[in-house]
Amino acid sequence: MDLVLNEEQKLLRQAAKDFANARSPIARARKLRGTEPAFSRELWKEMAELGWLGLTIDEKYGGSGLGHRYLMVVLEELGAKLAPEPLVSTALLGATAIELGGSAALQKEHLPAIVKGERIFALAHHEGHSRFSLAAVDTTADASAGATWTLDGEKVHVQDGSIADHFIVSARAPDGVALFVVPAAAKGVSVQPQTRIDGRSSAIVRFDKVIVPRDCRLGAVERGLRLLERVIDAGTAGLCAEMLGSMSAAFAMTLEYLKTRVQFGVPIGSFQALQHRAARLYVEIELARSAVMNASGVLDGLEPSASAARAVSVAKAKCSDAFMRIAHEAIQMHGGIGMTDEHDIGLFLKRARVCEMTFGDAAYHRDRFARLGGF
Repeated sequence: MDLVLNEEQKLLRQAAKDFANARSPIARARKLRGTEPAFSRELWKEMAELGWLGLTIDEKYGGSGLGHRYLMVVLEELGAKLAPEPLVSTALLGATAIELGGSAALQKEHLPAIVKGERIFALAHHEGHSRFSLAAVDTTADASAGATWTLDGEKVHVQDGSIADHFIVSARAPDGVALFVVPAAAKGVSVQPQTRIDGRSSAIVRFDKVIVPRDCRLGAVERGLRLLERVIDAGTAGLCAEMLGSMSAAFAMTLEYLKTRVQFGVPIGSFQALQHRAARLYVEIELARSAVMNASGVLDGLEPSASAARAVSVAKAKCSDAFMRIAHEAIQMHGGIGMTDEHDIGLFLKRARVCEMTFGDAAYHRDRFARLGGF
């Protein structure tokens, strides 16, 4: 697989970079943190008009069907500016669940709305005791009512849950774990907004005898857990692309500081010890870039013999370790000013902490990679 961008992808990356610089500087992320909603619906519509929300969605639903490699370059540039828009939650998690597991009616109802920026999704799968296990599901789905399902349970750490119009909910049906499309406005759904340490929105979502139609179930019977794994792999690959952009921006900010901060009459970047540390960080970024590009390519089917799950786990393990190391080193190299909330470099460390634990940390994905390989 070629781990380089083609000409179209390079042009898209430049367009995304120009958009992020002009419309979503880091100062915007600082201003929005902890607010509700912690994103801009105006900017979200602009992203839809640019076609970004439909990059992985089939053309018959209004998307472009270009694939994950194209969305990767957009997410990388938005990650560089810490843009809080819910692309991963909606354009990857929500759209992938509907496209892979939804009926024709559900696909027709939701996918065009996602492409147009009219609908925001959130994946509600995490429970208080589950940590990273997708099979640890206590939320129940009762089919005894006949033409409907009744959902009961509580989900925590629902990324973008406080701004979602619909949820993709994992619940334990009589035949195993299943996924359901649930409107946020449905009777019995209650959303408790929360804020993560990086300022992004999250929520605790409770389902109290929530009734949904039978056709709101996604995927084939007894295949819900496998569908959930595929959905999260798609979301994880997108998050890794965002992490790549963020760590690259933190590294560039640190290099600039090393060139301009003067100590003992010379720029501190002239000190060999700091040069060696910066060189190691550069290597970490390039390794992470290769892993992210490989995972995106595998999800696009460019290498059918490769395991998408293994490629995604390699990317997440690498990005989690690299982003945390770069964020810590960036704080160290900035010295005392790096410890202040007023300096932007601290925003990247907070983002790194959240990303590290989202969809599984490095240790989880190393273990998953080993299990998938038969070890």
